[in-house]
Amino acid sequence: MAVSVLKPKANYHARSISLPSRPHPLVPQFDEQLCKLQASEATSSSISRKFSGLKDLHDCVDNLLFLPLTQQMLARTRHEKWADELLEGSLSLLDACGAAKEALLQTKDHVTELQSSLRRIRGGECRISTKIEKYLASRKRVIKAIHKTLKNLKGMNNKCSFSPLNTDSEAPSIVSKLREMEMVTLTVLESLLSSISGSTMRSKARSWSLVSKLIHHRQVGCEDEAAGLTDFEKVDSALNTLKSKSINPVHVENVQNELGKLDSSIQDLEEGVELLSRRLMKTRVSLLNILNHLIPNTM
Repeated sequence: MAVSVLKPKANYHARSISLPSRPHPLVPQFDEQLCKLQASEATSSSISRKFSGLKDLHDCVDNLLFLPLTQQMLARTRHEKWADELLEGSLSLLDACGAAKEALLQTKDHVTELQSSLRRIRGGECRISTKIEKYLASRKRVIKAIHKTLKNLKGMNNKCSFSPLNTDSEAPSIVSKLREMEMVTLTVLESLLSSISGSTMRSKARSWSLVSKLIHHRQVGCEDEAAGLTDFEKVDSALNTLKSKSINPVHVENVQNELGKLDSSIQDLEEGVELLSRRLMKTRVSLLNILNHLIPNTM
């Protein structure tokens, strides 16, 4: 039985019309992973879990891009607008990963410094207050940088009325998969950056409605009303409380506990962002090789 990368073509000339082509197994696998990511957002799953889902989705796409038939289809249509759009989109996603890495690194450095100061509480309230002010000031700088990145991502979102594709080949189907992957990656990055800045609920409905529209699904909901505070917000709140009251062992212990949880969360997020960056770069290089026709000649 002939195997199509994506779906059978009505006018495809085959040696035997009694054996219709069928989608490659990677295609339903891609769709399944995409639906899982959708469900994870609808149920407010952790960012780390979404990163895991993105890894599986990118694995599917990378495997699709290694198929000779996929490479041939994309190479034949490489001069169309979709190529520039996908490459520009991948750069925007890599920039967002870079911004997330920087925000996490800065926050982690100040968390470490503050933890050290709290362990040496004998330095006195004045010194601790100074460290708290320094941390909160750094948070303002981080949040400002994140809002700038979110604004850029919003611009990418707004430009998602992709140019029409040539429907004379199967290429539009694989290109649509690549577009869907970019958009769901963008949405997860928005969730991450919003979580770091403390604005976790703002972009959910808008971003996932866009993904829903793009992949022709209607079951994306906004059921969750108010999730709990993120670890970043909990530390901000605990520090503001500590700053506004006389420092005592109970308040200090509470802040130390929250800082410990945040430090652990940052480590997990750093690993997730680093992995995502590598996957994005790998997909970009694979696509560039195909578009530059740096593939074995299997025609």
